Amino acid sequence: MKSVNKVILIGNLGKDPEVKFTPQGTPVAKITLATNERFKGKDGQWQDRTEWHNVVLWQRLAEIAGEYLKKGGKVYIEGRLQTRSWDDKQTGQKKYMTEVVANDLVLLGGRGEGGGGEHAGSSRGASSSAGGNNFDQSAPEPEHAPAGSSPITDEDIPF
Repeated sequence: MKSVNKVILIGNLGKDPEVKFTPQGTPVAKITLATNERFKGKDGQWQDRTEWHNVVLWQRLAEIAGEYLKKGGKVYIEGRLQTRSWDDKQTGQKKYMTEVVANDLVLLGGRGEGGGGEHAGSSRGASSSAGGNNFDQSAPEPEHAPAGSSPITDEDIPF
């Protein structure tokens, strides 16, 4: 039986991207993305709920995020959920974090109403959209490391 692990998010950045490099020099970026949900509460009044998502971008997507994404900017992210674990240095307890590993990113303009603003040009796995809803239809960037390098593991994430 086939299984599916796919996440699609459209939201706003909570802060500027944090870009670092693995010991092998591979760029990796972390962003925090907010999505909003509007619903009617029991009292009939509209309420807003914000959900925060931790997103990790590798290689060229990390470079694009660092160059073009800013706090408050709107972005489309496509990827997969991944949970990693580590031992807390102070308590020794095992900690877990589920994050979205992005394999596609579309810039949806700045803080305005989806118009113009940031422009990443066209590259594999990422594109810019001035209108706010013309999502990139190209094939997602491969998630494996370039030929000749070792695979990227959780230990490589410098965060």
